[in-house]
Amino acid sequence: MLDNLFDITSNSASYLLCLLSKFSLINERSRVLDVGCGEGDLIQQLEKNLQANVHGVEKDQGMALKGIAKGLNITHGDAEKDLFQYSNQSFDYVILSQTLQAMIEPKKILTELLRVGSKAIVSFPNFGHWKIRLQLLLLGKMPITEGLPYSWYDTPNIHFFTLKDFENLCKDMNIVIESSIGLTSKGKQFSLNNTLLPSNIITHEAIFLLSYKNFEPIKIKTTNKMFAKNSAIIN
Repeated sequence: MLDNLFDITSNSASYLLCLLSKFSLINERSRVLDVGCGEGDLIQQLEKNLQANVHGVEKDQGMALKGIAKGLNITHGDAEKDLFQYSNQSFDYVILSQTLQAMIEPKKILTELLRVGSKAIVSFPNFGHWKIRLQLLLLGKMPITEGLPYSWYDTPNIHFFTLKDFENLCKDMNIVIESSIGLTSKGKQFSLNNTLLPSNIITHEAIFLLSYKNFEPIKIKTTNKMFAKNSAIIN
């Protein structure tokens, strides 16, 4: 159904949708929150192709209004301030695409994404890519690449980080990386878990499927008559 969309030259919403589908990162008919949804291009793709129930949040009022004019369910708001309005586990998935590096408090945002949604899909440019390393080495100044096209003085990105940085943060926060995908600067896709190549060097952009691990309670029976009718739960 989505093969005709799978083209590196297609619009970014279609391309992202194809990646989500190709690597089974999102299920059909899911409840989805798209954070930083712009005019709602991805919302339209998810509703049309995956029959998803999608809500969007967009900080730019003009873009939000354009999406609303299309009949899309979009709220004008700041994700760093307004996600508290959503109750716990309101969505199956929360998507944050190419925005984490522009957040003031990325750690807090990740916590909120996984409070609001059962799973989070996060994509970001990798500051460890070989082109960035080479520019820093040879030119000695902040690099400009396809994924990071701004000069240091006018960039919206305020936190630059690599794949390893993000993976370490997830580990520190007890976040489970269920799946991770790398994209080269030429658009080639590969699983970060199943490559022998130096992923932190060749990955231009990464997409992660995240969740918190659900621990099943362990019940321990006791021969003590005082506790015979009860079970102890170990956290």
